[in-house]
Amino acid sequence: MRESEPFRRLLVTAEQMRELDRMATEKYGIPSLILMENAGRAVAEVAEDMLEDVRDKNIVVVCGPGNNGGDGFVAARHLHNAGADVKIAYFGDRAKAKGDALVNIEIAEKMGLAIDRTYSTRRLKAAIRSCDLAIDALLGTGIKGALKPEVAEVIGCLNDSDAPVLAVDLPSGIDADTGLTLGPPFSSGRVFEEAVDADVTVTFGCPKIGLLTHPAAEYVGRLIVADIGIPREAFALSGSRVYALTGLPLLPLLVTRCASAHKGDFGHLAIVAGSVGMTGAATLAAEGALRVGTGLVTLAVPESLNDIMEVKLTEAMTIPVPQGKARAFGMESLPRVLEIIEKRDAVVIGPGFGRDDDTIRFTLELIARLEKPAVIDADALFAISRDVSVLKKCNSQLILTPHPGEMANLLGTTVSEVQSNRLETARAFAKEHVVTVVLKGAGTVIAEPDGEAYINTTGTPGMATGGVGDVLSGMIGGILAQSESIPPVFAACSAVYLHGEAGEIAAEKLGESAMIASDVATAIGEAIQRYKIG
Repeated sequence: MRESEPFRRLLVTAEQMRELDRMATEKYGIPSLILMENAGRAVAEVAEDMLEDVRDKNIVVVCGPGNNGGDGFVAARHLHNAGADVKIAYFGDRAKAKGDALVNIEIAEKMGLAIDRTYSTRRLKAAIRSCDLAIDALLGTGIKGALKPEVAEVIGCLNDSDAPVLAVDLPSGIDADTGLTLGPPFSSGRVFEEAVDADVTVTFGCPKIGLLTHPAAEYVGRLIVADIGIPREAFALSGSRVYALTGLPLLPLLVTRCASAHKGDFGHLAIVAGSVGMTGAATLAAEGALRVGTGLVTLAVPESLNDIMEVKLTEAMTIPVPQGKARAFGMESLPRVLEIIEKRDAVVIGPGFGRDDDTIRFTLELIARLEKPAVIDADALFAISRDVSVLKKCNSQLILTPHPGEMANLLGTTVSEVQSNRLETARAFAKEHVVTVVLKGAGTVIAEPDGEAYINTTGTPGMATGGVGDVLSGMIGGILAQSESIPPVFAACSAVYLHGEAGEIAAEKLGESAMIASDVATAIGEAIQRYKIG
């Protein structure tokens, strides 16, 4: 697998990146000193782009004791040679410096660069207050656990800067693998900064997983990936199966139709959704499915709601089914629903179901007897949390689309635990239960049972509004229905990516606080048009 493809870019852990560095040196014979030189030069080049002309500009480079600090010393040297007035604040024990970092410290000393080794945050604040650019080369990818208070104070100095901040490899205070911030314990009453809030981050060789994961993604700013000379062939040996989702895997499917095409060519999706008070969820799922080009959409609803749904929906068909006492799906609904699904290509189950005990029994029995690819969402996920073993009873391909709260229910844990490592949470569940997982939220994670996973790069906070997830479940189901050869993971990835772009379009037009779920559905067509070919 190449390091990047049109729709995805490889992501690595800190350990995998260290292995790539080691491989470049030991397998391909590239001295590590050259890799550090290339990294520091890349930082200097980005600094020059940010300032347009660095001559006579005041630049403060904050360097730590490790290789990240070594990169900073290289950058400082190149910026000095370009005419900048560079000051280096070195927060490390000079006597313990070693390896490539030591080599570059010694070069900077011999060049007579201004290096402050006195650990004074007061002087650092003064220097940053008057600088044109601050460069964060304090901590690298190896940092784990809570930050020391003195380190957090340095991070605070960088965040107090009115000047732009450029982070080297990753903002200091970020866990490269999980994307968590590593602020120190709050035991003394002082408030410490959690991580450097960078305007631009230059990362080396390959993006680290944590840079695409929230909350870290909020600290990264504009992310630039610099080539430091690691051979392309090495990336295929990294062992990583995690990718940033940067485009549409199913582009031809979504935008190319021959002149003789008819609706039967583009699949027939069944949506089993709705209960009293939640007909909107069913409506939004149907619209999401139609907007991604599904040929036919049939909505199965509790019989007392059918008249309402025929008014709400124009393009989708509706079929009333027997209902339970709560005017929701119940065990008496099961035979008719199974009959409806049997004649369709794929099914979406769960939007607006409600949580009546009879509905839960219906849901579990329905999933156990499925024979078509299915998207399981919303209250159907709540039903599964009552008996997760139903997933092993099902012989169909399943895509589960939980938000963090629903995932916590499925696992019997807390939302904070899920959010502490979204990627591994999704991967572990997908592997254990042999399903595709779409863990929704900022940086939606799509995980396969074999360990392959994607982190989405589209979307906006404006999508944090009711019904947006229903649109997504309809989109996934609609794509899944269009061809039996579509892998579930690619249906999920394409829908998630388009869904995020549609959200961005809606936010641009209406503002993040004003947009609603139907605005996202309406914008799907415009999102698809961005990829039209031929």
